[in-house]
Amino acid sequence: MDKKPRLGEFLKTRRSQLQPADVGLPDFGERRRVPGLRRDELAQLAGVGLSYYTRLEQGLSLNASPEVLDALARALGLDEVERAHLHDLARASRRTGTRRRPAPERAGDTTRQLLGAFGDAPAVVLGRRSDVLAWNRTGHALFAGHLDPHIPDQPDRRPNTARLVFLDAHARDLYDADWPRKARDVVGKLRLAVGQHPDDPRLAALIGELAMKSAEFTTMWSEHRVRKWDLATYRMHHPLVGRMQLNLQTLNVPQEEGQRIVVATADAGTTSAAALCLLAQAGVPTALPAARQAGRTETPGSPRDGADSRSQAPLAEAMTAPRHPTRPPARAW
Repeated sequence: MDKKPRLGEFLKTRRSQLQPADVGLPDFGERRRVPGLRRDELAQLAGVGLSYYTRLEQGLSLNASPEVLDALARALGLDEVERAHLHDLARASRRTGTRRRPAPERAGDTTRQLLGAFGDAPAVVLGRRSDVLAWNRTGHALFAGHLDPHIPDQPDRRPNTARLVFLDAHARDLYDADWPRKARDVVGKLRLAVGQHPDDPRLAALIGELAMKSAEFTTMWSEHRVRKWDLATYRMHHPLVGRMQLNLQTLNVPQEEGQRIVVATADAGTTSAAALCLLAQAGVPTALPAARQAGRTETPGSPRDGADSRSQAPLAEAMTAPRHPTRPPARAW
C-alpha cells in the first residue's frame, strides 16, 4: 500500500461521488468533463485555495492541518467515522522513515475467559485485519462450521472474515440475500483498518489477494467507503438450522488494540432464537448439504424475522425429538 497518494485517492473518489446539487451549487446544465464536483468547487466549499487543494489531492502536500481536514470533511459531507478516517490517512502520509511492523496477534487468556462467558451465544474474536483469533463452539458452528474448529490457533492458517465473505461459498450462502450488504460492510471495515494500520504488510497482502481474486471486492474497494464496527442485522441461511435474522454486536477488547469480539443474538421469541438454540444443541456441520453442492437454488422467504417454514424443517423435527443428555459447556478455542 503506497501511503502518499492514499489521502489524495480518498479525496478524489469522494469528490467524484458528489453532484453540484448535492452541496447546494447551481447546475446550469453544462456538460461536465469529470464526474462529480470539480476541484475548484470543492476547494470553494471548504474555504481553501485551489492550488493548495490540488497539491493535497496529488500527494504533493503532506501537511494538511486538522482544521483544513475538518473543512474538507464538511464539504464532502463525511460522517464521523469517515472524518476520523480522513485524519488517519493524513497522519499516515506525514510519517517518515521505517516503521516497526505490528506485533503478531493472539487472543489473551482474559479474552478467552470473556469469550467463554457468552455461553451458547455465538461469539468470535477478531484481530485488526479481521482474522479469527478465537471462537466458541457455537461461533464456529454459525460462521464456519465447515472448517477445522482449532484452526484459529494456527496463525498462518487462521480464517479471515473478508476472505471468507468474498472467496468462500459457505459464507456467501450463509449471508443469503444480505450478502451484498455484508460484503460492503467488510470492505468498509478494511478501509478503516488501512487508515489505522498503514504499515501492516499482511493487511496490504490481504487486500492485494482479494483484489486479484474477486472483481466484486475490487469494485467495492474503489468506492472508498468506510464502515464502523457497531451493531448490524443480517438475514442468514445456515445449512443446518435454516433461515435466521441475527444481530451481530461488536465489543472492543480492552488493552488489545484492534481486537474485537463479535456476538450473535436473535430477538426473543422468534424462530431465529429457536434456531440458535438448536445450533447450540446440535453438532457442527462438516460439509455443505448435498443440495448446495449440486448447485440448488431457493426462493428467499420473507416472514417477519427472515425464517420460512420450509427452511425450518430441521428445526421443527429437532425440537419435537427427544432431547440429548446434558452437554458439556461451550468450549472457547
